[in-house]
Amino acid sequence: VQLQASGGGLVQAGGSLRLSCAASGRTFSNYYMGWFRQAPGKEREFVARIKWSTASTYYTDSVKGRFTISRDNAKFTVYLQMNSLKPEDTAVYSCAAGAGGVNYDYWGKGTLVTVSS
Repeated sequence: VQLQASGGGLVQAGGSLRLSCAASGRTFSNYYMGWFRQAPGKEREFVARIKWSTASTYYTDSVKGRFTISRDNAKFTVYLQMNSLKPEDTAVYSCAAGAGGVNYDYWGKGTLVTVSS
C-alpha cells in the first residue's frame, strides 16, 4: 500500500497551493482519506478528511472556508486545495487512509508547505 503526497512548496501569505495524494496497492473505496499536518515543534494535527465512497467531508475549524478536500476516483487521488494561506499553515502535510475516520492505518510521506509573511 502506498500513499504519495506531493504539491508542497513555498508560497506567500494569501496564496494558494494544491496538494495531491496518490493511492495505490489496495482499494480504498470504503475508507476515509485524511490530511494531517505537523508544524515545527508541534504535534501532528488533523486538517480534513473525505469518505471515498460518498465524498462527505469534514474540516478542522482553522481551515474551514479556506481548504477544500476532494477525490478523483479515476486517478485514485485525493486533493487538498488550500487558499488564503497563512504563515501558521506552514507545516509538513501528510495523507492517510483509515477505515473508521478516526484511526488511520496507512500513512504516506509528507510534503512541506511553507507560507511566508
